[in-house]
Amino acid sequence: MKKYFESLKEPIKEYFDILSPEKPDFLEEYINTPEMQKQAGISVSCGTCYSKLFPEITLWYSSLDHSVAVALIIWNFTKDKKLTLAGLFHDIATPAFKHVIDFLNGDYEKQESTEELTTKIISESKEIMSLLNRDGIKIEEINDYHKYPIADNDTPMLSSDRLEYTLSNGFGVRRELWNLDEVKEIYESIEIQKNEKEIEELGFKDKEIAEKFVKNMSILSRSYMDSRTKISMQLLADIIKKMYDQNLITKNDLYNLSEKEIMEKIENCKYNDIAQKFNEWRNTERAYESDTVIKNRYCKEIKTKRRYINPLVRDENKYTRINQISKKAKEDIESCLKFETKKYAYLDFEF
Repeated sequence: MKKYFESLKEPIKEYFDILSPEKPDFLEEYINTPEMQKQAGISVSCGTCYSKLFPEITLWYSSLDHSVAVALIIWNFTKDKKLTLAGLFHDIATPAFKHVIDFLNGDYEKQESTEELTTKIISESKEIMSLLNRDGIKIEEINDYHKYPIADNDTPMLSSDRLEYTLSNGFGVRRELWNLDEVKEIYESIEIQKNEKEIEELGFKDKEIAEKFVKNMSILSRSYMDSRTKISMQLLADIIKKMYDQNLITKNDLYNLSEKEIMEKIENCKYNDIAQKFNEWRNTERAYESDTVIKNRYCKEIKTKRRYINPLVRDENKYTRINQISKKAKEDIESCLKFETKKYAYLDFEF
C-alpha cells in the first residue's frame, strides 16, 4: 500500500509539514487501516464542494486529511501517542457528506449525532484492535477525544480540532483567506497555556497574530451559517431520505461508500425528480433567503450550529481571552454571535 504521507499533494503536504515536521511511524500504520481509509472519500465541506454555489472552495480536503492534521497538531504539542490516536479517530464514524447526516437526524445545532458509533467501529476493526493490542493501548483510552482538552474542548475555547479546521478552511478548503506562510506564522504563535479553570488549552503567544486569526475565523464562522450552506445541506439530507424511502440506498451505504459512489447512485436512480434536482443544485449559482415562506420553491427554515473561537493570548504574565484585551477581536467575535440569516432559505426550484 502506498504510504499516506508520501502520496500527499501540495499544498496539503506543505501544510502538514508546518503542523508537525515529524510524522511518527505508528501514525501511518493506523492511517492505513480500512476504517480510516474510508474517510478518504468524504469531503470536509459536507458535500458543498460539488455545487457551483460555492466557487470559493478551491481545495479538495478529505475527512481523513482533517483527522490526520488534528493528530499531527496533537503530536506536535504533546508527543502523547494515546492522545494523538484519539485525535486521529475522532471522525472515524463520519459518513458520506459528513454533517449532512446531522440534518437527516434532526441534530442541526449540535452536529454530534454520529459520535456514538466511534467505539463500535474501532472495536469491530481487526486491524485497529491488533495495533492497539500490540501497542498496549486500551480502547477506552482513544475512543473519546472529548476527554483530552488539547484535542477537544467546549466552544469558544481553542482545541486542536478547532484550530485545524479553521486553518485548513482558510486556505482554500472553504475560503482563501490566508496563504501557507500566514498559516505558519499563526501556528508558530500557538502554545499550550492554562485557562481560567487551570485546564490546558491551546493559546497564542502574540496578540496581533491572535487578532488576525480571530478576524478570519469570524468570516469562516459566518460562512458555516449562511443560507447557501444551510439549504444545501438540508437538500442533500432530503435527497438521501428520499433515496432511503425508495430503497435506493441504505444507511450502511453512507458509511461504506465514497461520496463519488453515492452521487453516482443519485444521478443514475430511476426517479428523475431526485436526479434532476440534485443536478440542478450542482449547477445552481445562487441561493436565496426570505422572512416568509416562498411557495413553489424548495424553501426551509433551518437552524444550525454556531461555531466561533475566543482564544487565550499571553498577556504579560497571565493568559487572557482575546476579547478582553482587544477591541478588534471583541467586535469580530460579536459579529459571529450576532450573525443571523433571514428565517427561510430557498432554492429556485421545487423538491
